[in-house]
Amino acid sequence: MAKSKKRKLPGAYQPVGWLLGWSGGALAGLAFRKVWMAIRDEEDAPDALDPDRGWGEVLLAAAVQGAIFATVRSAVDRAGAKAIARKTGVWPATSPGGRD
Repeated sequence: MAKSKKRKLPGAYQPVGWLLGWSGGALAGLAFRKVWMAIRDEEDAPDALDPDRGWGEVLLAAAVQGAIFATVRSAVDRAGAKAIARKTGVWPATSPGGRD
């Protein structure tokens, strides 16, 4: 059975991807602030260089923030790629290893 050759999506996806990434980052920032307020009842998460915060608090904030950003970014990237693929019939990224 022969594999059909994938068509390449023109660079038109790059601005869309950038916009999705930016909006996903903003959404993740809002989500992190809400989650941090629920966890610690504070508006501001600790900064790594804040001398008044302990290791545990700083590392907890970093872990929560990283998990939220990674999850939101993956969800936004995936939703954008699926939408582009539905509209154009072409997946907007190359396959793993750079092969098409």
